[in-house]
Amino acid sequence: MPVHLTPNAIAAVNAGDVNSKPLVQVLDINLIGNSKDRYRFLLSDSVSTQHAMLATQLNDRVKNGSVKKGSVVQLIEYICSTIQNRKIIVVLNMETIIPDCEIIGKPKLLSESISTFSKTVHEKESEHRESKSNNSSTPSSSSNMQNFGPTVQPPYKPPPNYRNHGPIMKNVAPARTIPIAALNPYQGRWAIKARVTAKGDVRRYNNARGDGKVFSFDLLDSDGGEIRVTCFNAVADRFFSSVEVGKVYLISKGSLKPAQKNFNHLKNEWEIFLEATSTVELCVDEDDSIPKQQFSFKAINEIENLENNSIIDVIGIVVSINPVVPILRKNGLETQRRNMNLKDASGCSVELTLWGEFCNKEGRELQELLDSGLFPVLAVKAVKVNDFSGKSVGTISATQLFINPDFPETRRLQEWFDRGGKNAASQSISRDIMTGASRNMIRKAVSQIKGEGLGRSDKPDWITVKATITFLKTDTFCYTACPLMIGDRQCNKKVIRSGNTRWQCERCNQEFEECEYRYLLQAQVQDHTGLTWVTAFQESGEEILGCSAKELYLLKYEEQDDEKFGEIIRNSLFKQYLFRLKIKEEMYGEEQQVKITVVKAEKLNYSSESTYLLDLISKITV
Repeated sequence: MPVHLTPNAIAAVNAGDVNSKPLVQVLDINLIGNSKDRYRFLLSDSVSTQHAMLATQLNDRVKNGSVKKGSVVQLIEYICSTIQNRKIIVVLNMETIIPDCEIIGKPKLLSESISTFSKTVHEKESEHRESKSNNSSTPSSSSNMQNFGPTVQPPYKPPPNYRNHGPIMKNVAPARTIPIAALNPYQGRWAIKARVTAKGDVRRYNNARGDGKVFSFDLLDSDGGEIRVTCFNAVADRFFSSVEVGKVYLISKGSLKPAQKNFNHLKNEWEIFLEATSTVELCVDEDDSIPKQQFSFKAINEIENLENNSIIDVIGIVVSINPVVPILRKNGLETQRRNMNLKDASGCSVELTLWGEFCNKEGRELQELLDSGLFPVLAVKAVKVNDFSGKSVGTISATQLFINPDFPETRRLQEWFDRGGKNAASQSISRDIMTGASRNMIRKAVSQIKGEGLGRSDKPDWITVKATITFLKTDTFCYTACPLMIGDRQCNKKVIRSGNTRWQCERCNQEFEECEYRYLLQAQVQDHTGLTWVTAFQESGEEILGCSAKELYLLKYEEQDDEKFGEIIRNSLFKQYLFRLKIKEEMYGEEQQVKITVVKAEKLNYSSESTYLLDLISKITV
């Protein structure tokens, strides 16, 4: 069956027709330059050809073979842009009609077709004039002109819509609203309708071009497309107060530039920069087709295999939360930090660190819920993965926290937790699984540490021991530490007094008013097979004693409340814990010694422990 492409389609698109949805053929496909994600097409209507560029959201059509050389496609959405004085068709959406087809006609580039047509018309008109002057009785050459038509197809010309050659009017029609996914730098006039899902604070900066200020906000449209919008200086002043999270806006007249992936976690290669001529109009009528927020949740056990500094979404049950700790950054500014643990049905838990204001508003609310005996669901949008001492996640400026949100995932988590997930054992991927660690934390008895020579190989051994704390050293239970931040990590180097009121860190070469107090707890633990000494640092020390090292230090040395101090110590003794231990032989002076470090201390949950023991019994009796 013959294939009929749309006549004059290429010329019509070049003339501004964006509504005809023509059938055209793909003659060639190439990657643009060194790009790996931008394709260039050569399109044909059987007479004329024109270069085109494929929007990146359609790249899969090429990669999966649904569009190839020879394919006949229907252009659904497209525009024609002038780039470096050349017109290029930008294909935003299309459908494959015939995947494989022979080349139709003998098409030429549109400019060549027009040139050939003009030359032929000029020759025919000259012949007609010459024939008429030499022999007036010769029949009119109009029949010859009619026979010319099928041979060379004239270019499409839209009908004129002006009168009397008056002044050219500027096109003031509203820009066509397109999906976020269809945005590209080669468009002229565009508009997008989207909801603001996140908004950052105004930040000041200083670089080689001078001082300035900037803020950004994120957009989500009804098709699920997301993009970041950035405003500088006077534009930031103009739009900051008018943009609200949760509201829907019609935005137009911005410029698109490549997204800076170091700061932009959205799945879009472009970023919108608003300018003086840009418009941001609030849509008064609520558009329910645009979701409030879009998540791509990762199960906690998946986080373990993600790269450091990845930005992800996560949802889980908050099972524990630590007090707020003041932190002095390296720039001299103080901030706050609060750690908590999330658990989900994947059988794993992860440490989440809240920074800054997150510690107060959402952190305080979560603390109150846990104190009242409730275990809230927390959905977190945009947290950064950290691989220091295992895998953990932490908030960034773009992070959003949702406590007990009305999501299907929330209901599934709560049902799982209520049906037994609360007491189910979970494997922490934070701190207790480090480089070289086994993914299976093997349960051992205390006597096996020495009996099996654990820790004496090149890599540390990682085991779980069920034991009781029988003694705690209370003379040196903590040390004074540097609170400054080195990148996204705290220095933690031991600091010394500099005068009567200040502290000095030799590593950072800085002085400061307040230091941090960190646990360095020596404990004797015992099970039915024997006893051993272990060292517990900051987080595990807090898990054992139930308070921060600073609180305990002030109680002992500032308030000198020996009775209360002794009560805290006594309450921590003779209780069973599941200790996750790192065992490694290290050099002390000229002697090799095996060092046993507590990376996590969990109070024994008798229900989950019973399940574990019954499972062991069933394996023995089979």
